[in-house]
Amino acid sequence: MDTSATDASSARPLRLLEVLEPSGGGSGRHFLDICRGMQARGHHVEAIYSPVRAEDGFVRELKAIDLPAVHAVDMERAPGPSDLSAFRAIQRISRTAGPFDIVHGHSSKAGALIRLRLPGRHAPRIYTPHAFRTMDPALDRGGRLIYGAIEWALAWFFTDHLITVSDDERAHALSLGMPEQRMSVIVNGVSPPSPDLAKTVRASFGIPADAFVFGFIGRLSSQKAPERLMDAFKGAVSSVKNSYLVMVGSGELEDELRRAIAASGLQNRIHLTSAFTGPQAMAAFDLVVIPSRYEAMSYVMLEAAAAGRPIIISDVGGAKTVIDNGENGFIIPNSDDVSQLTKTMVAAANPESYPALLKAAEVRTDRFTLDVMLDRTEELYRRLSARQRP
Repeated sequence: MDTSATDASSARPLRLLEVLEPSGGGSGRHFLDICRGMQARGHHVEAIYSPVRAEDGFVRELKAIDLPAVHAVDMERAPGPSDLSAFRAIQRISRTAGPFDIVHGHSSKAGALIRLRLPGRHAPRIYTPHAFRTMDPALDRGGRLIYGAIEWALAWFFTDHLITVSDDERAHALSLGMPEQRMSVIVNGVSPPSPDLAKTVRASFGIPADAFVFGFIGRLSSQKAPERLMDAFKGAVSSVKNSYLVMVGSGELEDELRRAIAASGLQNRIHLTSAFTGPQAMAAFDLVVIPSRYEAMSYVMLEAAAAGRPIIISDVGGAKTVIDNGENGFIIPNSDDVSQLTKTMVAAANPESYPALLKAAEVRTDRFTLDVMLDRTEELYRRLSARQRP
């Protein structure tokens, strides 16, 4: 065997096309990390994003990476006639800017558009769902059957490899009948958030240094269930003296949440902002609450763990990977009945028990690093691209 040829092949820079429809939350963070990380490792990376729902901060950060090319293609979240023009645009970019060694679609819409293809030679298609639509407990039986059937067909007939980000998401994929032999679990990785802005974040809302701050970071959407946390905080505030709730994010529920804050009588204790990023705000929190209805592997949870912050999280995908229940945080029932969340927030903030919770969180800060995630993704890229070469 010619090992020199093998070594040269493994060292060859790859041409990668990364495609994403939504820009917020964990999928946007993962996309930026992949683009930035793979370019730093010497690969040629081009990106396609959709300006339809793109957040300004995401676009600025993507363009600041200074990739060889960043392409904007209008992709709507919901299926519809516009998908045909988006499909054609992506195919055109693949032909004119290619050839690519790997085409990697992130989230359901981009994942579907990059995998549908005409017969002929093609670069391997990789799909990372960032939480299957069928993981949403609010989805009715009909929707579950339709989306499940679409995912099953795409997985079997159009997907070279599927990346799930937690064992829970992998188990869900298997329950839908997807091919196990073309599936990998690559847990998301993060860099530790900087503590530099902790005082600035608190001071911007007039929060005293000795106050206890519950924090939320994420899209203001039904999936992330911020209203659950707001209701729970209203029940906990009388028991946790000098406590505040800071919610960082934006989204379709923002107006509704602002009205709820105004009607709560707690305008001085509940603050909603998008002036800071999640990593900037993380160190200002004493405890991070993730009340989501479904997740594959929450980036906020990983960033909180990397920052040494205790966590309360619904029983969603990936929670048991990060949380040792009762030690560095708590996993609570995934329910719209917030009574258990309220009780857990009160118990976690107890001055007698919180120091042990904090210490346990601080000794677990190096479990999920960005380099490990990039290493495993790069290895998969190389393995799949090698199959396409003579």
